[in-house]
Amino acid sequence: MTACDNPLLTITDFVDYAAVRPEHVTPAVTALAEDVEKTLLQVLDASRPATWENVVEPLNESLGRLTRAWGVVGHLQSVCDTPELRDAYNRELPRVSELLLRISLDTRLYERYKALRASDEFSTLSPVRQRILERDLRDFRLSGADLPDDKRARVQEIGERLSLLSQKFSENLLDATNAFTLDIEREEDLDGVPEDVKALYRATAEAAGKTGWRVTLQFPSYLPFMQFAKNRSLREKLYHAFSVRASELDGGQWDNGPLMKEILALRDEEAKLLGFANYAESSLAVKMASTPKEVTDFLRDLACHAKPFAVKDMDALREHAKTLGLEKMESWDQAYVSESLRKNRYSYSSDVVKRYFTESTVFAGLFHLAETLYGIRVEEREGSTWHPDVKFFALTEGGKDIAYLYADLHARAGKRSGAWMDSDRARRMTKNGIELPIAYLVCNFATGVDGREATLTHADVTTLFHEFGHALHHMLTAQTEEAVSGINGVEWDAVELPSQFMENVAWDERVVTSLPKHVEPGENLPQELYAKMLAAKNFEAGMQTVRQIEFALFDMLLHSEFDAKKDDIADLLARVSDEVAVSFPPSYNRFANSFSHIFAGGYAAGYYSYKWAEVLSADAFGAFEQTGVLNADTGRRFREEILSRGSSRDAMDNFVAFRGRKPTVDALLRQNGMIEEVKACRP
Repeated sequence: MTACDNPLLTITDFVDYAAVRPEHVTPAVTALAEDVEKTLLQVLDASRPATWENVVEPLNESLGRLTRAWGVVGHLQSVCDTPELRDAYNRELPRVSELLLRISLDTRLYERYKALRASDEFSTLSPVRQRILERDLRDFRLSGADLPDDKRARVQEIGERLSLLSQKFSENLLDATNAFTLDIEREEDLDGVPEDVKALYRATAEAAGKTGWRVTLQFPSYLPFMQFAKNRSLREKLYHAFSVRASELDGGQWDNGPLMKEILALRDEEAKLLGFANYAESSLAVKMASTPKEVTDFLRDLACHAKPFAVKDMDALREHAKTLGLEKMESWDQAYVSESLRKNRYSYSSDVVKRYFTESTVFAGLFHLAETLYGIRVEEREGSTWHPDVKFFALTEGGKDIAYLYADLHARAGKRSGAWMDSDRARRMTKNGIELPIAYLVCNFATGVDGREATLTHADVTTLFHEFGHALHHMLTAQTEEAVSGINGVEWDAVELPSQFMENVAWDERVVTSLPKHVEPGENLPQELYAKMLAAKNFEAGMQTVRQIEFALFDMLLHSEFDAKKDDIADLLARVSDEVAVSFPPSYNRFANSFSHIFAGGYAAGYYSYKWAEVLSADAFGAFEQTGVLNADTGRRFREEILSRGSSRDAMDNFVAFRGRKPTVDALLRQNGMIEEVKACRP
């Protein structure tokens, strides 16, 4: 195989995803890693002055080629995993991890960056480049580049091991999720399940060569069954399977328990080597929040506001459960009772709403919204993709392309669960001109069956809006330095601001009523139904809030107070639940074993950022409420002060520039119908 035959080595503008094969991975990594090593030697040449052009630019260019190709491999492994691709990825992961960690710990390179900082050239650099250099020096220190040789070597060992453990955690969860199926032969066991969901279950069974209906643990399959199925024993069976995924109770072959302990122990050891008291402190060194106590105080204050409402929510559920013949509501009943109460209280079901939100009309409405607020257009284009379901779009402004987007919306075997946005490429200036940003938008919605178009619940709609908010943050950047472009370098507890802002937009009347068309007659969403949806918007808001606080507090305490050598993860989660929760799962529940955000994602000691950024987004949305959500002038200011800035200045400075002040929690509490408790939680 020549380089010209390898699509990972011939990336110029767009990636030829359809052409990428597992056998391309090793040759590409080998060639690109060798180029990085060669470039590193040139950068370290002491006979050449330490300038931006001699040090920063060439290394970034070479590393960029490697990380983009490797990012493509990682992306494909997330959205269309095969045994061959997984093997290729895992074979090269240690090599890539070792190289990147070694560079971050290279004392010689650190000295070259320090020399550039101390040179006369530094004062002539643009403010953005000065900011990048200062941040690079900080990152060298946080990586351990200024440690003694023995400690630095151990930090590298830990980093390499952690990358392998995180990958294994993801693989275990994916395999455990895919391994379980609930095959149903009697249609009466599906009583209560909507017809379109039953059609999905039948199609799943047929695809596996089975008769009847098949329910899986993939969320578009799992959740509707838990919400609508009257068969309590089958709900319990499905709940148990979902709750013990990737644990010792799940057959043991995919048990994430030992991995979690090792991950936590290694993170703590690494943090202490770097001079921090714990991993949480090291994680917060690059975030808006300054200390673990600041985070836990924030979470506990929010819990104080939310818990009285959560208690009311749970009391209402238990009372309604009795009307359904459930004297004791169990965890496997909760989604079913909740959906029944929603329908009883507001005279509508999420299934009824779903019939109005067809995928095509939601996309059209979403793109029209972007045009209204930000003056851009979104056009579907032809392009090489990794699956026939994937759509490719171009964002244009003034008739010129400004960014590109791949949208992969449907759940399928071999695709990681959840929803996320990721970057293929950031906007930057090159010798050949501006390179335009490219984003991935990935969800796991149910597909259409029997030739019908896919429909979305309103929860799906808000998820789509959320991820599109991330994508806009990345694509509407005005920056030309890759390190500060789009989402690059944005503080982790601020990166959710644009996404959660879009969740708020997804509830605005003009937006909601303009999106849907009924799947059959093509009618718009009736005003009466929207009024019911709006009335139900804060349904169980208290419970939902304390649930997120529970996850966030568990995460922060796990990385600040937990001793992996002697403490028990389940015990810590139980203590956190006792403090803030109102819903208590059975003892066999192994939630932590599937908590990929903190064990395999970037949210370790950072899950609080969802709630932290929710405060920012609610307050930012308040500006739109004052002028009208579809106000183009407010949209322009939001784009200019927040979306376009990337990390070229601090996130708080971005917020203040847009809002004219620092954020307060009041807007979030008001949006969630919890404002009456504000004063009670303040000293």
